[in-house]
Amino acid sequence: MRRFTLIFTVLVALAALASGAQSARKLRVVTTIPDLKSLTEAVGGDLVDVDSLTRGTQNFHEAEVRPSMMLKLRRADVLVENGLDLDAWVDVAVNGANNPNVVRGAAGRVDISRGVPILEVPTTRVDRSMGDVHPLGNPHFSLDPGLAPIITQNIADGLARVAPENRGDFAHNREAFLGRLNQEMARWQTMMEPVRGAKVVVYHPDFIYFLTRFGLIQVATLEDRAGIPASPGHLVTVIKMMKEERVKMILVEPWNDVKLANRVAEDAGARAFVMATAVGAVKGADNYIAAIDFNIKTLSEGLK
Repeated sequence: MRRFTLIFTVLVALAALASGAQSARKLRVVTTIPDLKSLTEAVGGDLVDVDSLTRGTQNFHEAEVRPSMMLKLRRADVLVENGLDLDAWVDVAVNGANNPNVVRGAAGRVDISRGVPILEVPTTRVDRSMGDVHPLGNPHFSLDPGLAPIITQNIADGLARVAPENRGDFAHNREAFLGRLNQEMARWQTMMEPVRGAKVVVYHPDFIYFLTRFGLIQVATLEDRAGIPASPGHLVTVIKMMKEERVKMILVEPWNDVKLANRVAEDAGARAFVMATAVGAVKGADNYIAAIDFNIKTLSEGLK
């Protein structure tokens, strides 16, 4: 009898240890872009282990699918994607990963564009001759901190589908993050108020959500068409327009031709600035709030 009791006690203890280990295991989350990594870490807290498939210095449209991506996805419980075709390449990586957790339609597949008010949705048929135009609308909405409540709600809902026992923790973490973000938003709005209505030129059309949020006006792009290098004639037209409109700034992505942007800016009597187009795009932009803060400071000072 004592032997039976001892065996039973050991089995119960082992079961408790296994249960504890299971509950202590963090959700393995993979995101397509680093903005979503930062936001998922904010929502998931200590309950998630998050990795991004791309770096902030990359052009997300042209990310190359590599075996390392498939390896990350093979181990993932959750995949958080931007959607709107910004990261359509991830489907190739998912197919190679052979992980049912993250295939399209699975509980672990999270599209954070759900419910986001989309800008620049084409009203005519789109084809490749028009350049890098997205038929579902501009996908660069994560640059607008005002959309973080929608994005983080999508993330929280997705994490809770896979780990429903942690739904309350995800909701609490999200509210704490949004509290911090709201404090920053008040400060950012105050900083941007003196330059509201200012006109800027962008290299590639990925700032429209950010500019709209803070009352700035995009008047031209350095690219002839999205993703297509500018012709000399187009640049002459942009320079002439910048002089006439007294445009002070050109906003440039880290991967684009900064030297060209500087030459155009000099000819137009303006300045070109490399922006934090994502978390990790520039030094110091190592989380979501820091990346937005970098852009606010750059614009509020550069437009004075």
